[in-house]
Amino acid sequence: MDYYFTFEPNSFTPPSLFTLSEFDPAGVLPDRVYSKSELLSYLQHNRQKCHNLIASMTDEVANSRWINEYKDYSVFEITLYNMRHVQHHTAKLNLLLRQGIKNAPNWVGQTKENL
Repeated sequence: MDYYFTFEPNSFTPPSLFTLSEFDPAGVLPDRVYSKSELLSYLQHNRQKCHNLIASMTDEVANSRWINEYKDYSVFEITLYNMRHVQHHTAKLNLLLRQGIKNAPNWVGQTKENL
């Protein structure tokens, strides 16, 4: 999420706690397992980043280009792509939880938190 919500993807760097290991074509794993609180904090960082992007989405911003080695999208398109990508991973995680432990979070239609 963080990467795709960055206007200049070629200059992306995650918060200092995290690494770029995800981008390694060999599938290198991070140096350590992140704690639940670290992951929740990073999730909040990304939710805020998404909120700020959408709140500032003028026609000029929406039509500006988001370009990396593989994609050339408008910022509007990459924002939709990113949100759908997150939905995909959420659904996959819920499927695995239901199959593995017969329990997964219920659907959340709206957050209780204000950003």
